[in-house]
Amino acid sequence: MNLIIRLLVTAVVAFFLTKILSGVHFEGFSTAIVFAIVLGILNLIVSPVLKILGLPLTILTLGLFSLVINALVILIADYFIDGMTIDGFWWAFIFSIALSLITSLVNGIFTSSD
Repeated sequence: MNLIIRLLVTAVVAFFLTKILSGVHFEGFSTAIVFAIVLGILNLIVSPVLKILGLPLTILTLGLFSLVINALVILIADYFIDGMTIDGFWWAFIFSIALSLITSLVNGIFTSSD
């Protein structure tokens, strides 16, 4: 149940961010749900590989390169989803930062630590 709530939160936040950020576009809310699922799969499979490969740069930049890795994962998700369009790397970078921050806040509110 917790996984479904997190996926829905990610989808809602991503859909909301497309209304604010002019460089990120979804065709509809169903595309946002597909994005949340694809992003979850990519974070499970691709993100750890990229983090291991980028570890020297992450250490050199004191962790800031992990933001670039998150933007790359967003761009990979854009490649796989037909109803999603991102206008460039910087829009993916801004979108990934905003998505991470807002999703973390909302998940902290909705998921209880009983």
